[in-house]
Formats: sequence, structure tokens, C-alpha cells
Amino acid sequence: MAEVIKSVKGTRDFYPVEKGILAWFYATIREVSEQFGYQEYDGPYLETIELYAAKSGEELVKEQSFVFEDRGGNPITLRPELTPTLVRMVAQRQHQLVFPLRWWSFGPFWRYERPQKGRSREFFQWNIDLIGVGTPEADAELTAVIATFFKKIGLTPQDVSILVNNRRLMDGELKTLGIPLSHRPEVYRLVDRRDKLSASDWQQYAQEVGLNAAQISGLKTILENTDLWQKSEELRRFFLALQALGVSEYVRYAPEVIRGLDYYTGTVFEAYDRKGIIPRSILGGGRYDNLMADVGGETLPGVGFAMGDIVVMLVLSKLGLIPKNIGLTPAPIFVTVFNQEHLLDSFKLASEIRQSGFYVSCYPLEDKLSKQFKYADRIGARVALVLGPDEIQTSQVTIKDLLTRDQHTIPRGHVIEAIEDLLARKIPS
Repeated sequence: MAEVIKSVKGTRDFYPVEKGILAWFYATIREVSEQFGYQEYDGPYLETIELYAAKSGEELVKEQSFVFEDRGGNPITLRPELTPTLVRMVAQRQHQLVFPLRWWSFGPFWRYERPQKGRSREFFQWNIDLIGVGTPEADAELTAVIATFFKKIGLTPQDVSILVNNRRLMDGELKTLGIPLSHRPEVYRLVDRRDKLSASDWQQYAQEVGLNAAQISGLKTILENTDLWQKSEELRRFFLALQALGVSEYVRYAPEVIRGLDYYTGTVFEAYDRKGIIPRSILGGGRYDNLMADVGGETLPGVGFAMGDIVVMLVLSKLGLIPKNIGLTPAPIFVTVFNQEHLLDSFKLASEIRQSGFYVSCYPLEDKLSKQFKYADRIGARVALVLGPDEIQTSQVTIKDLLTRDQHTIPRGHVIEAIEDLLARKIPS
């Protein structure tokens, strides 16, 4: 046999089971987003690279984006993130929209990275933002959305933590160390790598950034001070709001969390699993109060986060929290075909049942009934219907419960009632 052509490196195939899990994930995201009053939106999958160059950071633009020229020679990219698209869309209709905006989206993204556990080049991502409010309470609301989602999918505070810091607080601390404003982006990248490098490598990186021994020592002291948040009025208000929202058990202050993207201005947060299942953040986000102006709009405060599907799915899978029987047929009712002569009779019965609002699949050809029942079991149907010559002659239908294996023949006019009764029964454990 010829070798099967392989998929593109860093992409994934979604068979029905995987697609079913993604659909469940998406439905849960929708439920939680709408529970807090957020509206769904989306943007294009292609953008100009200029949009990301405005504020996303050099690493994302030059190393992680899929950039190519269109036929007119213009550099464009498959979107690596959504926040710049969001602010562009808001800036375009800034005087027509009603603020504050509560928007969310879920869709595919692409980054040119080395595929590894928890990371691929193509992934799906939840983005949710609150724009037009610059308060710590708005930051707390987005954090509450995260915690509510974790609760919804079965993750407890013993499973995951949301780690929080504040850029303005850190700016003040770095200023006391004599670190100039021009060096802050590099120092933030240094802080962001604190848990990703060995102690010696981190020390060397700090020296390469240009910090002297006193500044390195002072920075270490800052990163070890878990009570530092009490110096920030923003964070004090933030944690009080979390208590009012009833989710504070999921959240703690972490001075080492700073986020690598350049556009964050205030509170920043990341979530990690506490069981050590995967050493990557589940999600990340924060406050960005200047990004709107960077794409040509008027200054507007905003806060948001993004969560890819891959890391959280690895955590859920390891903890056994992904629902069972995902990816099976959406049609619980299965109509068999007795023989070729009565094929269209089965089609007609399936159509009648669909018109009553049920999801129905029908075997598409003549085959042994035993084989059809086995097929119905494997695809996850609950009810099988048989319409043979005897049933047709007496205007009846044989109905079979595929879980209990019970079956009986009923008048055709009672088939809908019988299906409703059977589907309403509790599935035996």
C-alpha cells in the first residue's frame, strides 16, 4: 500500500470523539460566558502583521507568527492571538458601540512553535474581554469568570490556582531598584522566565539584561515577597471584590507572574494546575489600558484573558473529568432495514419520527438485523426500531431498548409515545 500522506506538523485531526469533546468544551465556554452577560463575536483568521507589530512583542511577531505575502506583496499572518483584532474592531466602531463591552470568542489560532506536550502550532482558544471599565473590580469579574468555568468543568481549588500580580505595583518596585523605564520590558521578560530557567541560567540572564548585583538581589527579594500585594490599592480592591464574587479560594498573589506580552498595564493573571500534570499555564491575561490607542482608536481601558484548549484538556483528561460517551451518534433512535423491498418503508418511518422532533438515523442498506443491532450499539444509539413484513401488515413497529435488550411490538400510532417513555427512563448503572 502507498504511504498515507501525513498531516501538517503541529496540527491535529478531530475524529468524532475529539470533535465531540471540543464541542462540549465550546458549549461550556458559551454557558459560562453568557452567564456573566458576555456576547459572542469573532474576527478574521488573516490579519496584517502590522497589527501585531503595534504592541504584541517582537518574539510573537518575528518568531511565532505564520507570515507570508499575499499576491499583492503585502505581509499578512494567520492570527496568533485575538486581542489586537479585538481592539482594532472596537476602534473602527468606537463611537457606535455601547460601553462597557463584554465580548467573548472561541476559534482557531496559529503559532509557529516547536510542537510538544501542551503546545501545537494550531490550537483553539477562548478569548473574553471587558472593555470600557478601568477598575480593579472589572479585573475581578474576569477572574471570577475563570473560576466559574473551572467549577463548571469539575476543577477544584485543590486542582488549579489563578495566580495574580500587578504591573503598576511591579513598576514601582523596579523604580526603587533604579531600573530605568527603558529596561522594564527586558526585566519583565526576565521575571516571566523565573520558573522556566534554572537558578544559574536565570542569574546569567539577569546579568545579560544589564542588572547589577544589587538590583538582582533586590529583584529576588521582590519575587519572594508574597505579601507585596498589600502595598497596591488596586490589588486590595481586587481581592475584596473576589470575596464578594465568591471565588477567592481559587486565587492567590504571585509576584513572579508578570506576563510576557508588552501591552499589559495593570493586573495580570495566569492559571496553573496544582497537581504538576503539565508545567504550562492553563490560561493568561490581564489589563491593557493603552492598546486601543496603539491601533488608531481613542484610549479605552480593557481587561481580558485567553485560554487554549490543549493544556486544560490534558489536565481534565488526567483527572478523569472529560464526560463519557462523547463523540457517539447524536441520534438516540435507530431504524433498521429489514430487506431491500422495505428500505423505503424504514426511511418513511424515520422521517415521521424526525418530524416529531427526535434525532433519528436509519441503516442505509439491507443487512442482517443482528449486524444492524451491533452497529447501533457501537455508535451509541439507545432505541432500535424494526419494521418488517409482519409489522407493516399489522400497522405495528417493534421497539428494542438497546441497553436492557427488552423489546416489544406496539401499534405504529403509539411509537412516538413509546419512544418518549423509553428515553425518559433512567439509564441503568
